[in-house]
Parts: sequence; structure tokens; C-alpha cells
Amino acid sequence: MATIDEVNGYIRQFITSVGVDPNTCFNADSKAYYLKKGTASIEIFISSHPQNDNTTRNYLRIFSQVFRVPYDNKEALYRRLLELSDQSLGVKLTIQPGTDKVYATFERDINGLDANETATCINDLGLWADYFDDQLTKEFPPPPGDGNQAHG
Repeated sequence: MATIDEVNGYIRQFITSVGVDPNTCFNADSKAYYLKKGTASIEIFISSHPQNDNTTRNYLRIFSQVFRVPYDNKEALYRRLLELSDQSLGVKLTIQPGTDKVYATFERDINGLDANETATCINDLGLWADYFDDQLTKEFPPPPGDGNQAHG
């Protein structure tokens, strides 16, 4: 069983392997790492969730904002998000509650997680986030002058 400290070590190992100093991208307040993978800005952290049986499950969570919900054509966008989520093999598309921000999201219980799988999860999320950003911007272009929808 992987511990929180071990998984944080795996995350740091991955970040180092892509040429970034983990100390420069760690935010102590949020206990999260923030880095770029291609055009994707990625947030990586571990969250703990109490269970009904008085145990706690810990999850590796990886997020990247990929789009903003447009003012119009929402129904078509929501359908497309579900279709893309069905195709994304482990990464889902989510909307942060109370916002119009669409995220590529990966979550996995840390039980049994190792360094190789951690690296695969982060890499895959980055690849899918790049794809989703490009695909959604092409299919639902922002109005002129609105800039980049994912990061606006």
C-alpha cells in the first residue's frame, strides 16, 4: 500500500524527470504542485476522504483547465463533453462547481500506486488536456476578442 509521503515522492520524481525543480512548483498553502505539460497547466495533489467506516481513502488528483462554458450553445457543449469523456480512457471532463471552468480530471486511489503509474497518470492527463483544449476551441470557438477560453 502506497503512503501519502511515497506518492508525493513519486510526484516529485516525475517533476524532476521533466526538468523542473519540484520545490519551485510546489505551493505549501494548497499542498499542490503546478506545472506545464505542453500547453496544459497542471495541478497535482493528494486529497484525503473520510469513509463511513471511519477509515480514510487518499486519492491522487490531477487537473487541467481546458475550456470555459460559452454563453450560448451550452447543450451542445455539455453533450460533447460527455462524448469526449467516454473516449478519454481514464481522464474525465468536469466543471468546477459554481464556475464555468471545464477541467480534464484524473483521480485514483493511491492504494497500490507506484512511481511508473504516477508518471503515466500525469503524462496522460497532460496529453488529453492538450487534445481537449484544441478540440473544444475548434468546435466551440470563442467570440472575437474573447481570447483563450481555457485560461481567460
